[in-house]
Amino acid sequence: MDKTISDIQTEIRRQLAPIYPKREVLQIIFILLEQFGVSQVQAIAYPDAKISQTDYEKLQLQLKRLANGEPIQYVIGYEWFMGLKFIVNADVLIPRPETAELVQLIINQNNTNSPKILDIGTGSGCIAIALKKMIENAEVTAIDISEKAIKVAQKNADLNDTNVNFLCKSVFADNLQFTPASFDIIVSNPPYITESEKLQMRANVLDFEPHIALFVPNGNPLLFYKQIAEYAQIWLKNGGELYFEINERFGSETAQMLDNLSFSDIKTHKDFYQKDRMISALWNAK
Repeated sequence: MDKTISDIQTEIRRQLAPIYPKREVLQIIFILLEQFGVSQVQAIAYPDAKISQTDYEKLQLQLKRLANGEPIQYVIGYEWFMGLKFIVNADVLIPRPETAELVQLIINQNNTNSPKILDIGTGSGCIAIALKKMIENAEVTAIDISEKAIKVAQKNADLNDTNVNFLCKSVFADNLQFTPASFDIIVSNPPYITESEKLQMRANVLDFEPHIALFVPNGNPLLFYKQIAEYAQIWLKNGGELYFEINERFGSETAQMLDNLSFSDIKTHKDFYQKDRMISALWNAK
């Protein structure tokens, strides 16, 4: 027997209310219904509309995964970022609003015609693909250590009809070579959460998202930033721009590291929560 939209909402609330806050359950309801072609407006206006038995059975499987704490983005298989749809699974981090702010900062500050951009640690490809879509004639290269992540990123480029040069490379690899002074912009959202911060994290992140993309040793929180900044000294053109998403706890330390490496115009930028979340800097070759 086909279920009505009202039945579905009741079922979702029954199964998830003991686990999720009330507001989050409401968000989940609309996200789950959207995948069956039911908009938020339709869900409210037409509660007696029905979904098929096949869709209902799919929903039941999804609710079991949600009840186990799995992020809804992995359960439905996608997330929206900068108005673009991205495939996500356990091989990549879920794109977050803070990262969208980083992309918007780059777009706002970009004054270069047809810039050459390098995205380091691309994951789902969200930064690289959004920059390619939104900066006219940008030429974008993106690297990641994970072959599985690169496969997801390439699918996302295809999904969004975008041409990005994806390479499976580690930023610590000996053979990671690009032509000196070849990029106008280098951007990275590298691992920046220290091991000691794990206890403060929600289980749906800690248990499901890839740790390789999240964590750094307690004693070396700037591990990736320093390596990338040293490469940026070689790969950035004179006047080129370096952008990082950062751990709010280490904003001043990251800025000081860049100053020690002779970057200029170093600026820390706050996210919409007023936390230090991004850093930009210029490279002026001597």
